[in-house]
Amino acid sequence: MHGPASILPLRVADVSYSVRGKTLVDRVSFTLERGRRTIVLGPNGSGKTLLLSLCHGLIAPTAGSVEWQGASGGMAGRRHAMVFQHPVMLRRSMRANLLHALAVNNVGWRERRARAELALDRFGLGPLAGRPARTGSGGEKQRLALARAWALKPEVLFLDEPTSALDPSATRVIEELIQSFDAEGVKVVMTTHDLGQARRLADEVLFLHRGRLVEHAPAQEFFAGPRTEEGHAFLAGSLLW
Repeated sequence: MHGPASILPLRVADVSYSVRGKTLVDRVSFTLERGRRTIVLGPNGSGKTLLLSLCHGLIAPTAGSVEWQGASGGMAGRRHAMVFQHPVMLRRSMRANLLHALAVNNVGWRERRARAELALDRFGLGPLAGRPARTGSGGEKQRLALARAWALKPEVLFLDEPTSALDPSATRVIEELIQSFDAEGVKVVMTTHDLGQARRLADEVLFLHRGRLVEHAPAQEFFAGPRTEEGHAFLAGSLLW
């Protein structure tokens, strides 16, 4: 049997987002294809998290469109997941957090239990399954957030600064898990402030500045020589305003 048709490419066309008259994302356009890890870079306040939220459908653009290939918005929404910089943990066990996420997505009870146990094992959380999720370390919580996303079998995974609060050891584990998502065919779209991490993980780069998409380029080209002054300044560590 064939699986469901792909929801990719994702086409973002002239998308803007404004709040109280202030434009935070300004006429951004790009297309994201399958098979490449996309890293979103830019200084603080450049609109990285907002862009992921717009793509994921958490907020609606003020202008422009976000369109998934071959699927209505509702159907496509079941095929992409997002993990936040500070994921919300419910006041229940790690296993129960997984079961709840699957229940909300209308997964049947038997399938729910099977997927939850697979996810706990896959992300090294089996021994912690009965522990209250909120008592976990930062790395354990981030692994649980990734496990919740993985259990939903997304085609696209949005990650917002997934290692920003983690030590190097936990960061290495999360990066390995991100690479495993990619190896399983999941499209990864991720923000990071860590240029070393971006160099390790990126196949392509979206570089934002002041809410505008300044560059969209293969990672090797961007890191070897950005096309814009803003890109050069960012890689040099200069403050951008």
